[in-house]
Amino acid sequence: MANRALLVMDVQRDVVAIADDGSGYLSRLRRAIDGGRAAGIPVIYVVMGLRRGDPEVSPRNKVITNVVRAGLFTEGAAGTGIHPDVAPRQGDVVVTKRRGSAFSGSDLDLVLRARDVNHLVLTGIATSAVVLSTLWRAIDLDFGLTVLTDACLDTDPEVHRMLTERLFPQWADVYEVEDWLRCIASE
Repeated sequence: MANRALLVMDVQRDVVAIADDGSGYLSRLRRAIDGGRAAGIPVIYVVMGLRRGDPEVSPRNKVITNVVRAGLFTEGAAGTGIHPDVAPRQGDVVVTKRRGSAFSGSDLDLVLRARDVNHLVLTGIATSAVVLSTLWRAIDLDFGLTVLTDACLDTDPEVHRMLTERLFPQWADVYEVEDWLRCIASE
């Protein structure tokens, strides 16, 4: 059996305020977190955090430069905290990354290796950013992958649909939260 970890990525206050479409995203994500925990799957939170003064931001990187201009992800800022509806529990690991992928500028790989994790269950905001870039890096690192489509969210619903229906199934097991919960409960 795979040693799995559930990654909850970039579900930070400011990001939720921008992306949440009122569809019940946070409650679905909470169900995935609670169900994963009940099945003994560790939950690892990944947050984007940039140092004050942005020493790691290159003007050549349009994505990160736009994030800084928007005032997002400054370490210590209230909006950079994980949304309280899905907040970590005592003892949960929180990994800080410096770029799009959960692996970029973080110690995620070290945390996963220490726990002998070989399969990742991906959730987060945005599907076209952290989920996609983490999926690509995880493929290169030979992780097994599951994507929980309705525990991912994007500001562009059509991009989300295209990724979760057409692209991700080529490389990962793709489930909605309730289907995944039934699957792990039957193991």
